[in-house]
Amino acid sequence: MHDRTTEAIDALVAETMRAGNVPGIAVAVTEDGELTYARGHGVMNVNTREAVTPETLFHCASVTKTFVATALMQLAERGRLDLDAPVSTYLPYFRLADDRYKDITIVQMLSHTSGMPDTEEYGWDQPEYDDGALERYVRSLAPLGLIAAPGERFAYSNIAFEVLGDVIAKVAGMSFEEYVHREILLPLGMTSSTLLVREADPSLLASPHVPTASGNIVVSDIFPYNRAHAPSSTMYSSVTELSRWALMHLNRGALGETRILSPQVYDEMWRPWASTGDRYWPEMGLSWFLGERSGERCVAHEGADDGFKACFILAPARRVSAVGLGNLDRMKVEDLTDAILDVVLCPAAEG
Repeated sequence: MHDRTTEAIDALVAETMRAGNVPGIAVAVTEDGELTYARGHGVMNVNTREAVTPETLFHCASVTKTFVATALMQLAERGRLDLDAPVSTYLPYFRLADDRYKDITIVQMLSHTSGMPDTEEYGWDQPEYDDGALERYVRSLAPLGLIAAPGERFAYSNIAFEVLGDVIAKVAGMSFEEYVHREILLPLGMTSSTLLVREADPSLLASPHVPTASGNIVVSDIFPYNRAHAPSSTMYSSVTELSRWALMHLNRGALGETRILSPQVYDEMWRPWASTGDRYWPEMGLSWFLGERSGERCVAHEGADDGFKACFILAPARRVSAVGLGNLDRMKVEDLTDAILDVVLCPAAEG
């Protein structure tokens, strides 16, 4: 990466931190198969003042959903499930208070067209840590209705992704977290990343921050973790390791000698399945949002939970990625990551 590009990225991060009073941000960029920028800025915790590094682990929130999609595509490729099959084929205890639930397919959940409602309460203040948390959550959905007919329209649903995580667990014969660890994280060398917060290295884990009524930024009393919501939210990773995730996807399923998915899978995963009605990401793939940045077709996922923000963007044709992670939930990490992508894709934008 040219020195001017590096300086421009540093300046964008500094301005984002200043404008939003953000404690810590980590950013990484990959270009043409290489990690070309990875830096931490600020602190992991405003009380203890440890510096953010490229190896700092952040709660990735909904970026986790891209791991759910990859796991399901793996299982489909291996002939272990049918993406067009009703979810109840694999989870006989999955039911809702609307008989149309029987028609909901895996692919509808992946594309947010299942008609399922969204989560209203994550229970971050009463986290569950045991192996049975996810199935209990799925069973608890029985009183819920649908907000649309299956396949009718886009409606973002974290609940649907919890159900998909349980599908992975039951088809694979192990917990959702164990499957992702064995079949995705370890093969890709993402050895510090984890879905289980108690397995995250505490010396690397950033703290969540929130604003007080007076505008001060403090460490949150609540850490966003609950095993019942692991599939929608609880990946803990660094920009260094998420860059390996990016490189694998930009290589259409391979990182070095390791292949996670076949190239053909991306024709399905990254094609439009629904219109979102969103100005910036107008189409929905299979867990991936689709849109344009700097005239380039991009795929992405953003995330936000108490005390954390995340943004992960790929420009496949240019083989470029940008990842931004922060430890303040009101920060504009998506704007920062967009601006960084602009600088990398269009160097003239540096001014």
